[in-house]
Amino acid sequence: MSEEYKLQFSHISKFFPGVKALDDVSIDIKKGCVHALVGENGAGKSTMMKILDGIYHADEGEIKIDGKKAEIRNSKDAERYGIAMIHQELAFCPNMTIEENFFTNHHPCIKGTPIVDWKKIRKDTIQILEEEGLSYSPVTLLKDISLSDIQLLSIIKATRTNAEIIIMDEPTSSLTQHESARLFEKINHLREKGYTIIYISHKMDEIFELSNYITVMRDGKSIRTMAAKEVTHDELITMMVGREIRDIYPTRNCKIGDVSFEVKDFSCGKLYHDINFNVRKGEIVGLSGLVGAGRTEVVRAVCGLDPCDSGEVYIEGKKVDCSSVSKAVDNGLVMVTEDRRRYGFAPFASIKENIAVASLKRLSRFGFVNDRKKDEEVAYYFDRMRVKAPDMDTQVFTLSGGNQQKVIFAKWLMANPKVLILDEPTRGIDVGAKYEIYKIMNELVEEGMAIVMISSELPELLGCCDRIYVMCEGKITGEVSKEEFSQERIMNYATGGK
Repeated sequence: MSEEYKLQFSHISKFFPGVKALDDVSIDIKKGCVHALVGENGAGKSTMMKILDGIYHADEGEIKIDGKKAEIRNSKDAERYGIAMIHQELAFCPNMTIEENFFTNHHPCIKGTPIVDWKKIRKDTIQILEEEGLSYSPVTLLKDISLSDIQLLSIIKATRTNAEIIIMDEPTSSLTQHESARLFEKINHLREKGYTIIYISHKMDEIFELSNYITVMRDGKSIRTMAAKEVTHDELITMMVGREIRDIYPTRNCKIGDVSFEVKDFSCGKLYHDINFNVRKGEIVGLSGLVGAGRTEVVRAVCGLDPCDSGEVYIEGKKVDCSSVSKAVDNGLVMVTEDRRRYGFAPFASIKENIAVASLKRLSRFGFVNDRKKDEEVAYYFDRMRVKAPDMDTQVFTLSGGNQQKVIFAKWLMANPKVLILDEPTRGIDVGAKYEIYKIMNELVEEGMAIVMISSELPELLGCCDRIYVMCEGKITGEVSKEEFSQERIMNYATGGK
């Protein structure tokens, strides 16, 4: 009955040096449905989609589209077969206009000439924007557009280039709840029009809200495909990680001590005003708020990454100078950034070099690094973070998202901090890796560390934190203790309520 399937993967295998990334994977995907692909980082989901998009080529097996064998050797072939991929890390030229972006590689020409018909491009772009309810000008630069609208424009562009199969990889990882709702409306509209959508996400609520079918992958194999209504949340997690996780937020028992970290009177223009908060030893304190509330801007300034107009930082009761990253690290304050790919690690350097880089000053004498001591310390944190890799000489870009994040944790822990700031520490990480990150956080506060955690996922803050400060439009609008935790209360503060 292959005619009812839009897309079929049959016995797909893919080998990389020393790794079998895909092992005899077969998946059938029906036309006009949302088919979710779930699994831990490193399960093989992205490799499968890169084969479909022509970036990789399968070593074994075949792909059928509409029942006929498809030869996809490159991205041009994928486009010819009606395949488009919306990547998690949106790739776009910030100084390109909307109309230029829409018609890249598909410029209409004036009849009988090789001259680009810009008049038609302008007219068609205006029509598209009106149909989608977007109030932008065709000459608006992409750098002046929100991420959610760039994502929407990417989907529109894909459907206008005759794509019938659209791959969406973690499309809501950088979106607010409202922006995600807009995206879901678009996805449902595309499904109604007969498009086939392959949806990759680590967010279980999205999977169950959108999907008709779900395929679970683990260790390069397809474990099971089922209708979304036939499986529960807990059953899905068990299939993904190969073991039962009873409580995604592990409990901890540690004594909360005196104030270890305090921020006083931080202000910077229109970005944020009069920010005051503190964290005690053995405590995890959350910073909540909608996108644009100013959370990341505050902690970047506190850690010396960005300048501010005024403000003071105290660590263990002592006023410290954190006007630069090096000064902040010397005083025991470190930050795990939300954008790990841009700021968190050197992708082509080894795990060893990435972990050691923040501690080279301490490990050096007269300009020479003590390699024996460096290797011993790196090995300790490599083991402690439970990084899954062949060895410490492995390049970081080859690791899964969860293991990349563990390398970043190891780097900053090796710097012996007293205060750890985590900005979206589990973004783009699967449920099993999240659980391991939460366990590491618990171990650290049990040893007396103070942790500040920023997350856009309210359940995560409620599950991990002892207290939560809420920001709205650059101000702290509320402080909520564990006894008072509720999503409604926090959302009230996040939207300016009292």
